[in-house]
Amino acid sequence: MCPALVSDNQERGFIIPIGGGEDRVKEMQIHRRFVELSGGADADIVVIPTASQVESTGPDYNDIFRELGAGKVEFLPITSRADCDNPSFAKMLDRATGIFMTGGNQLRLSTILGGTLVAQKIRRQNAAGVPVAGTSAGASIMSEHMIAGGAGNALPTEDAVNLAPGMGLTNAVIIDQHFTQRNRLGRLLSASSYNPFLIGLGIDEDTAAFIGPDNVLEVVGSGTVTVVDASALTYSSMWQASSGEPLSLLGLKLDVMGEGCRYDLNSRHAYPPDKNTGFCSLPAATVKGDK
Repeated sequence: MCPALVSDNQERGFIIPIGGGEDRVKEMQIHRRFVELSGGADADIVVIPTASQVESTGPDYNDIFRELGAGKVEFLPITSRADCDNPSFAKMLDRATGIFMTGGNQLRLSTILGGTLVAQKIRRQNAAGVPVAGTSAGASIMSEHMIAGGAGNALPTEDAVNLAPGMGLTNAVIIDQHFTQRNRLGRLLSASSYNPFLIGLGIDEDTAAFIGPDNVLEVVGSGTVTVVDASALTYSSMWQASSGEPLSLLGLKLDVMGEGCRYDLNSRHAYPPDKNTGFCSLPAATVKGDK
């Protein structure tokens, strides 16, 4: 599934996968920036807590975003596919200036939302400039190919990861979350080796990748984003490996980026933080999206 088409003279909204476990009490840096991108005091944020089965999840995020100054915050109590046909939910998404998908179980999220009017609205709103953020399960579902499961394992193996269709807000990356905390490098390497076109993003807890309309991401938060680039792979044993057999993957490129670093998904190049500002120094043409 490709991202929804962007109209002429329109920029796609930010896509913001968060690794889960984000700070919700102190600085709330990630949430604060999401509220700002959504319009601040003029924001109309819609929270989708479907991945979670905890009843307080939606109201909790409503409180967080209101505390950070969002003008209006509502959550959609979607617990079944039938709920996705609710016309009032569609209207809420139509007027949203920011959409946030909570954590929980990404297969619950994909099996309830997949192919519904709600999923279509999210994709079209993002193509129309609305930022879409998701934490944990809400981060995994953003990509065209979604990591649905797999055990934490330092070794990439033939059966280390389970994949399923995602929402398709981006088809350039595949996303894993709780990355360092749950030792998920092996399964991200396995996922990237299935098709070296994909860029693997391993996002730590309390960390986000703010992917802009120019396909440049910026790392925000207390952890790191690990980028796996398999495009220059010279050899892979994936196609002939037996179940559980460690893979040989030659020619991989791996970047580990802390706060302020950026990564250009088009050129596949990472940039260090600027020493003076704490943000990354990119060539002007790259920042503008002139590749």
